[in-house]
Amino acid sequence: MKEFIKNMNHEEVLTLCEQISVQPGQEVSKTLAQNPAVSVTLFAFDKGEEISSHDSEGDAMVTVLEGQGELTVDGKAYVLSEGETLIMPAKKPHSVYAKESFKMLLLVVFPFEDNRDKSQTL
Repeated sequence: MKEFIKNMNHEEVLTLCEQISVQPGQEVSKTLAQNPAVSVTLFAFDKGEEISSHDSEGDAMVTVLEGQGELTVDGKAYVLSEGETLIMPAKKPHSVYAKESFKMLLLVVFPFEDNRDKSQTL
């Protein structure tokens, strides 16, 4: 059977922040799901690491799993700590900076047109 969520054990209780490790001087990512509608990725940042400003076609939701990070959306900075979530709207420039080592879960929902015959889904 095809797995839609990859790189993690199925049918096992897991702690998300234990599924990725901070590496010295690096930003590390681990893709859990990727398709035309959604992307789910774990990230671990060493202190001082960053993802420079960019935008996305989809809405992005970041949840900090451990530590503290600074997310800047359309020029406004937000400092997030463990357990906090921020939605970054589609097409607005955003960046990530590790004020200290931290881990986050990124969920991006893309615009996606389902081309199946809609009459069959009613």
